Amino acid sequence: MTRRSAAFLPFLIALPLALPSGPAYADGLDMSHGEAVQLFWKKEEVYDRNAQTVTLTGGARAVRGDTTVDADTLIGYLRKKAPAPGQPAPAPTQADGKSTSSNDPMGGSLELYRIEARGNVHIYNQTDQGWGDHALYDMDQGVMVMTGKHLKLTTPQDVLTARDVMEYHSKTRMSVGRGDATVTTNDGKQVKADVLVSFSKPNDAPAPGQSAKPAQAGAADSSNPMSSGSSKLDRAYGWGHVVLRTPTQTATGDRGVYVFDTQIARLIGHVHVTQGQNQNNGSQAIVNMKTGIATMLPGTDSPIQGLVVPNEANSSQAPK
Repeated sequence: MTRRSAAFLPFLIALPLALPSGPAYADGLDMSHGEAVQLFWKKEEVYDRNAQTVTLTGGARAVRGDTTVDADTLIGYLRKKAPAPGQPAPAPTQADGKSTSSNDPMGGSLELYRIEARGNVHIYNQTDQGWGDHALYDMDQGVMVMTGKHLKLTTPQDVLTARDVMEYHSKTRMSVGRGDATVTTNDGKQVKADVLVSFSKPNDAPAPGQSAKPAQAGAADSSNPMSSGSSKLDRAYGWGHVVLRTPTQTATGDRGVYVFDTQIARLIGHVHVTQGQNQNNGSQAIVNMKTGIATMLPGTDSPIQGLVVPNEANSSQAPK
C-alpha cells in the first residue's frame, strides 16, 4: 500500500485511467462510456496493490465527459486492461516504465471499472443531478446505486426522491426509488409508492404524433451519453401504497402505472379516488391527471362505491 499527498495543490489529476469509447446506451447521469476518466483529490491518494484500489481523500472528484462525481472520499476499483481483440497482451510495466514481475497482479495497463463515493455524494452533468450519502457506480453495467438520507435525482422536468435506496440504470434509462419513493413534476403532479420504477425516453425520441427531426450542425449529440440534453420521463410503475396527486384530486391503489405524455394512470387494487369531500372506491380506475376525470372500472374483489357531497363536485372534473 502506498500513500501520496496532494496537499500542495487543490486538485491533481491522479491516474491516466482511460476506458475505450463505445456505443451510447442512454442519456442522463451516465459514466459507462466515453473518454478517459480523470480523478482529482485534495489530501491523500492511497494505492492498495492487494485490494487493487486507489482511495482519494479530503474531497475528491471523478470526471468523465460532462458528468462529475464529487464526494468526501472516492475509491476507484482497478483491474488489468484486457488487450484489444487480435492484439497480444502488453508486457507488465511499472509507473516508471520498467518491467515488473509477471506475478504482479497489477502490472501493466490498468482500467477503472467501479467507483465508490462516500460522504456528501453529488453526481451531476449540465442538466441532471443526484445526491446521497453513499454511491456505487459500476462502469461495466452503467448502474449507480445510492443510499443514505435525503436521496434525490433531479432533471429540468421532475424530481425523484426516496427514503432507502435509489438506483439509476443508464443502459435501460431506468430509475428506481425504494421506500416512500416520489416523482414530482414541474406542474405539481405527483406519483408516490413504496417502490417506484420510472423509465426515460432518449433525447431524440419524438413527441406523440411527430416524426424524428434530422440532426443539425451544432446540436447536442443524442447518441452520446455525455451530451448535455436531459431525457424526459416516459412512464412510471408503482407497487405498494401508490398515490397520485394533482392540485384538486388524490387517487390511491395497491399498484399502478402512469404515462407522462398523456398524463393518464391506471390503478389496481383497493382504489380510492378523492376530490374534496367526494370519494369513489373500487378495484380499478383510469385517472386522467390532466382533466381531473377518474373512471372507475368494475372488478371481481369489490363493487364500485361512491360518496357525492352536494355543491362539492365540479361536473367537469368529478370522478365517474
